[in-house]
Amino acid sequence: MNALDYFNARLQATISPMDYIKAKKMSPEQYFLIDVRNGPAHVRNITIKDAHVIPEQEVVSRLDEIPKGKVVIVYCWDVWCNTAAKVAKFLLDQGYQVKELTGGIAAWQEMNFPVSTLTLDNHSSDHCGC
Repeated sequence: MNALDYFNARLQATISPMDYIKAKKMSPEQYFLIDVRNGPAHVRNITIKDAHVIPEQEVVSRLDEIPKGKVVIVYCWDVWCNTAAKVAKFLLDQGYQVKELTGGIAAWQEMNFPVSTLTLDNHSSDHCGC
């Protein structure tokens, strides 16, 4: 793969927080945002506003909650976390159209974009899966 192919593939597979906000404003019904982070509930209680919380460990059992007719945007912790990439690969294999939110929740919060505080039950494992 040459550099041009790499960057074309990267742009096709990811979306920046700014581009997501712009796209969501233009076509709000086209996107389905999923917080796929694993780990203790007390560190996952802040999420991107209007995100659906489906931890990576639950994606298979909750697949029916993810609409196939929308662009699915997945995110995890930060650029060092690969949980969103794992979920994106799985969903692509299932026929979904998927992009990864670049930088995860860390980039989103760094830009002071809207977040929500959630009350989560702690059924998920404390292991992040990154």
